[in-house]
Amino acid sequence: MENQCISFEKSGLSEPRLPIRGGRKALKLMKVKTFVVASMLALAIFLFAQHHTTSLRTAGFTRVADLTHELGPDTPNYEPTTKPVFQAKDIATVDKAGYFAREITLPEHFGTHIDAPAHFVQGLWTVDQIPVERLVAPLVVLDVRKGASQNPDYQLSVDDIATWEKMNGQIPQGAVVIARTGWESRWNSVKDYRNPDGNGVLHFPGYSEEAARFLVQGRNAIAVGIDTLSIDYGPSKDYPVHKYTLSHSLYQLENVANLASVPESGATVVVAPMKLEGGSGSPVRILALIK
Repeated sequence: MENQCISFEKSGLSEPRLPIRGGRKALKLMKVKTFVVASMLALAIFLFAQHHTTSLRTAGFTRVADLTHELGPDTPNYEPTTKPVFQAKDIATVDKAGYFAREITLPEHFGTHIDAPAHFVQGLWTVDQIPVERLVAPLVVLDVRKGASQNPDYQLSVDDIATWEKMNGQIPQGAVVIARTGWESRWNSVKDYRNPDGNGVLHFPGYSEEAARFLVQGRNAIAVGIDTLSIDYGPSKDYPVHKYTLSHSLYQLENVANLASVPESGATVVVAPMKLEGGSGSPVRILALIK
């Protein structure tokens, strides 16, 4: 007796007709093969993750935190603008050219970025000249959210540093010190992040000049950073912290992100700016390696 056949014509498919018995066996075999392939893929992903974790642990770290904001047209800028200073134009698409590429335009000091000493002091390092050994260092996070929540013009003080050292020990020599003010919570609103008053004066936390001097002279810091638009507090007119720290060959990190994801001490920071020839600064990727 001939096997009856199943037709795919009603569903619009053009597959040939299969005998019911053979079709069931083929379907069962297909399910088995799919299960085997899926299992092998899952095992491969698991082994890759284990290898990745093992590699981190071999290096003495358990995880990596990204301290970088994404760059885009809605990224807050220090200067007021009527249109986005970030411009991205497609110059090739997969549909037309077989690959995707863009042309982008943006300021050097935009988003999460680095200020090179040459930003304020002629003749000192441009961003491409900063020695690479200074871009990997112990990370110190100074939490001043309490003061900043009570005063948008709060300036991190020597007392704040002393409080941190009572809890964590002395700041290690050659550290990158970053202030956590909590200002990141305003990131998605350009107006709130810039926080201008009626006269256009910005209001956000920064470092005091005394604290900067202590970090340079007393703790030999190689960089200072913050989660606001500037390491100088918003109303500053002459940028004394910029001038002082950059003149001592420190670099600066501004608009740092995700400081809640890292401990106050014990992590290692990796600072990776674009190597712009002669650059006063650059967008930067900041990674924290956590033990």
